[in-house]
Amino acid sequence: MALRVIGAGVGRTGTLSLKGALETLLGAPCYHMLEVFSHPDHVDVWRRAGLGERVDWAPVLDGYGATSDFPACLFWREFLDLYPDAVVVLSTRADTDTWWESASQTIFSPAVQAATSGMPEWWAMWQAVSRGRFTEDVNDEAAAKAAYERHNAEVRASVPSSRLVDWQPGDGWGPICAALGLAVPDAPFPHANTRAEMQAMMADPSSFIPPA
Repeated sequence: MALRVIGAGVGRTGTLSLKGALETLLGAPCYHMLEVFSHPDHVDVWRRAGLGERVDWAPVLDGYGATSDFPACLFWREFLDLYPDAVVVLSTRADTDTWWESASQTIFSPAVQAATSGMPEWWAMWQAVSRGRFTEDVNDEAAAKAAYERHNAEVRASVPSSRLVDWQPGDGWGPICAALGLAVPDAPFPHANTRAEMQAMMADPSSFIPPA
């Protein structure tokens, strides 16, 4: 199965809601960070890719109709080369400060780092991907904000306008359906992984570690 949508937006830009929406529209799973936790054999592939090695993406993306969230969003160039007919959805927040406030209190928080650093293979993967493709230190506000703005600017400058959907969660189904030539579903757009939900998970760090 070829990817029909490449999600280029970084984490905390509505990527889990986008995952649910794309799965509804495409009738196929969307590759999100949650998939990395569910597929331990993928972890080393992402680590090696983050270090700049050439990897075979086929075993990782087989069966998926779309991608969303970290780490896939950082490899949008490679995926667009592989799937030139795919639509690229760049999910963003209203402004950089809004994104940073959310990311710093959730996915970049000390609680999340403490939990995931107890998973050495996963932690090595995240460090390689983040440092190689985003920023050396996601907890440095200035560096993270600069990385976010740089990433978004590169997507906007590089993806043909005919293939790019510049999208925020409040935009809902419309722009994505229009780009895919699909009817708007008769259902509310998914709204998942709110900050409160993420912080509730943070209260139990073991929830980040998948069952053995």
